[in-house]
Amino acid sequence: MAHFNGNVNGDHNGIPTAPTGNTVPLIIGGKDVIGSQAFTVHDPANGEELWKAGGASVENAIQAVEAAEAAFPSWSQTKAAVRRDIFLRAADIFEHRYKELAYYQKQETGADEMFMEWILKLTVDNLKEVAGKCSLVSGSFPASSDEGRAALVLKEPYGVILGIAPWNAPWPLGCRAVAYALAAGNTCVLKGAELSPRCFHAIVAIFREAGLPAGCLNLVFHRPQDAAKVTEKLISHPAVKKVNFTGSTATGAIIAAMAGKYLKPIITELGGKASMIVLADADIKKAAMASTMGAFLHAGQVCMATERVIVHASIVDAFTAAFKESTNQQFGPKRPSPILVTAVGAKKTKGLVKAALKKGAKVVLGDPKESEEADPSSTGMRPIILTNVNKDSELYQNESFGPSVAIYTFQTEDEALAIANDTEYGLSGAVFTKDLAAGLRIARGYETGAVHINSMTIHDESNLPHGGTKKSGWGRFSGMAGVEEYLRSKVVTFDK
Repeated sequence: MAHFNGNVNGDHNGIPTAPTGNTVPLIIGGKDVIGSQAFTVHDPANGEELWKAGGASVENAIQAVEAAEAAFPSWSQTKAAVRRDIFLRAADIFEHRYKELAYYQKQETGADEMFMEWILKLTVDNLKEVAGKCSLVSGSFPASSDEGRAALVLKEPYGVILGIAPWNAPWPLGCRAVAYALAAGNTCVLKGAELSPRCFHAIVAIFREAGLPAGCLNLVFHRPQDAAKVTEKLISHPAVKKVNFTGSTATGAIIAAMAGKYLKPIITELGGKASMIVLADADIKKAAMASTMGAFLHAGQVCMATERVIVHASIVDAFTAAFKESTNQQFGPKRPSPILVTAVGAKKTKGLVKAALKKGAKVVLGDPKESEEADPSSTGMRPIILTNVNKDSELYQNESFGPSVAIYTFQTEDEALAIANDTEYGLSGAVFTKDLAAGLRIARGYETGAVHINSMTIHDESNLPHGGTKKSGWGRFSGMAGVEEYLRSKVVTFDK
């Protein structure tokens, strides 16, 4: 997701009422199919039933792959201009259906208007960017070392790609899971999250409306208890040639092991523990606002969310005051409490905070009782800023994936980098300074997939490669690198 400064424009009132009393279907071979394993989707804000979803059986999973396999020979031969125009039409439909799509996301994930408007605009931009990449696929004509012989290196699509996308930013992440593969000439099965099936149905339905031929993009989702068997059937199917997964590191490890079992290449973008390093010469107000948005946007349920703010000791008091002010401005008690998608997720974050407090952490801003006396059925959690978080606490090491952040101090750049790199994750990071040379030194020393100088850690542009290091995953989404991930090389030699 591209850099965001906390300001949004536009009036999107009058969000329509979503359909009720019906079941969200799968999409297989261009047709809506009600899966046989029905489940209920709930509003995270109040627990009320929203609608049913027809979850996929193993048979449905096989049908989805077979539909993609049947569509591949024709789609792989389409001209770049045909693919380009489909992506551009899909972008237009996303814009036209904004209110409807925002309503689905609000209902299924609890996202606020600020976050929804941002990621929907990003999705439109991403689709336009992918459209422009369709005509850039090219091979090469390297010199052969043998006399009288020439060589070509062709770039060809793999075949059927399985994309597994999460609930937290369904529009850009769901589209990203399939768009680059489609642009390269592959066909796809999108496995959407069971927490937001209507969002994922809308994505595939938009591509269908945009003119994507039947079978090129198929949708499955499933009940939680069916995850293992449906996922393994998809990955193990001989027609599936490559997999991408965005989600937690724990689940990613399972998916990667499964892909390895069946010798399927995989791209992953997993969890994070992003740090923002604030040098002594930083613009304090700008850094504070970036910390606020980076830590608490979408209730902290973003893999690139800021979890550590590492501040030079000489400015920590001024920075802390500005951080508190910006957090109260954006997420203060007069605003509705941020909503996490499940009570389990909220309980996890509150548990990490509670354990840290028991080990000596101090509250800078927020109500410790919300974590110490947590309601296990609640999905709400207000932002909390801590300091003195010990290295042996779980909050120090683990991704909280909720609205919590901790402040640390340093004296030297090496000390700051030691704290930032003291984690198994490496997805995103940031540094604030007026000295570009210092910012670049920090960026080079930070073990992470991206470092943003003078902008927040949540930053992912459609024209830039996106991915992590260490346990934050491997491979790259987005940009031309994202297209190249779904192309394999074929060497052709010929004697003159």
